[in-house]
Amino acid sequence: MMALLAIVVPVFAIIAIGTLAARTGYLSEPAGRGIADFAFLIAIPALLFRTILLARFEGVAPYGILASFFGAAAFVWVMSALATRFLLRRPAQDAPAIAMCAVFGNTIMLGLPIGVAAFGAEALAPISVILAIHAPVFLVTATLHEALTTERAGQSLGQSLAGIARGIATQPIILAIAAAALWRVTGAGVPAPVLAMVEMLAKAGVPAALVALGMSLHSFAIKGDASTLSLMLVLKLAVMPIIAALLAILGFDLPWTSVEAVVLMAALPAGANAYLFSVKSGHAMNSASGAVALGTALSALTLPALIGALRAIY
Repeated sequence: MMALLAIVVPVFAIIAIGTLAARTGYLSEPAGRGIADFAFLIAIPALLFRTILLARFEGVAPYGILASFFGAAAFVWVMSALATRFLLRRPAQDAPAIAMCAVFGNTIMLGLPIGVAAFGAEALAPISVILAIHAPVFLVTATLHEALTTERAGQSLGQSLAGIARGIATQPIILAIAAAALWRVTGAGVPAPVLAMVEMLAKAGVPAALVALGMSLHSFAIKGDASTLSLMLVLKLAVMPIIAALLAILGFDLPWTSVEAVVLMAALPAGANAYLFSVKSGHAMNSASGAVALGTALSALTLPALIGALRAIY
């Protein structure tokens, strides 16, 4: 138990520092945006670039990782859509936003720090496999689902998908992964000064992301329909990781480090992009805000329990 606390407490303590700094005004809102921009435009891309460039992918089994993670996500997505209509008695138009909050986890701000702290640097390779297509797959799926349930006004489905493609193509995290993969294929070495610079930036990525997460939570509130919020939390924090674990262990017999990465990424609370999608679609916005805020708080309990269960199995 003490070992698990030693892993999780520092991570959530840094998040709490960010939240406290935002609530007290110790760090201003522009400062928070600056920290977030540094983390996601520079430091985290440097971390992922270094990971892809130097990681050993032998035994990582990328297809099994993707099938386990996205197979669990597909199951939860369908459950969300059915539950929205027949359990919550909400209109079908709400289903895409609710499903996004049930599958789209906070992979960058929380997944990377917890993964490194709990499972070591070797977990970064399988985590990077998921990160490479995590956002594109879910954003496209949600947009297509929205098109099936909503009469679109103004912007066509093609325009929406084109906008997503443009955003993905210019996202620093995706560009960093792609650049490192291409560099790795060439077999060219990295000059020592360049590698040292990347290492320094990479080390700043995790704490900067955690402070940025804490400051961003200041703008989220625990609100929304209780039954909808409960459904989002149960599916995201419990059902999705359980299905992912079954697929990774029993379905694809993945190496243990890959199992840990898949289950952790499936168990992360809803991220800001899920909330932003709900705002864009105009559905389940209050519940989405609650899923981010309350889900992050609850994950301080659910993630240690998950890590403990994985270690007990191992």
